Amino acid sequence: MFEVLVYVYENYWRGSACPELDRLQRKLSAAGFESDEIQQALKWLDGLNLAAFESRTALDGERHIKLIASTPSRHSMRIYSVAEQDHLGAECLGFMTFLADSGVLPDAMREIVVDRAMAIPEDTVSLDDLKIIILMVFWSFGEEPDALVLDELCDDPQARLAH
Repeated sequence: MFEVLVYVYENYWRGSACPELDRLQRKLSAAGFESDEIQQALKWLDGLNLAAFESRTALDGERHIKLIASTPSRHSMRIYSVAEQDHLGAECLGFMTFLADSGVLPDAMREIVVDRAMAIPEDTVSLDDLKIIILMVFWSFGEEPDALVLDELCDDPQARLAH
């Protein structure tokens, strides 16, 4: 599934440039992806589109007041459930905390990352898979991460040379 997501990210620069899911399915099939992978990725992307849409429209009307009232203070801390801890693992949780503490991953986007990571059917999510999820969340908002963050998300730490 992650190969399909990477293909979508690379070929449709912004989420708004991506075709409707039925047309995307045909394009992915023509690109040679397996039907099962395509279906899994499309289901995942549909959930991402819904989460991003709800997040963007949360500032409308009465929900705006509720959102402001429920906005965490800068001293608040996200506590992960046991299921989230088991599914994401210490490495992924540490990476998300690093991005959030750096001001790169806003709280609302972090929650979408957690939601989409929990939607992955595997027992645990690898750090490489989490990085793809984070890229896809930025993509769905039509944002490109800062160049240094993009480097961190796309770089292979095993290939780095110590100076």
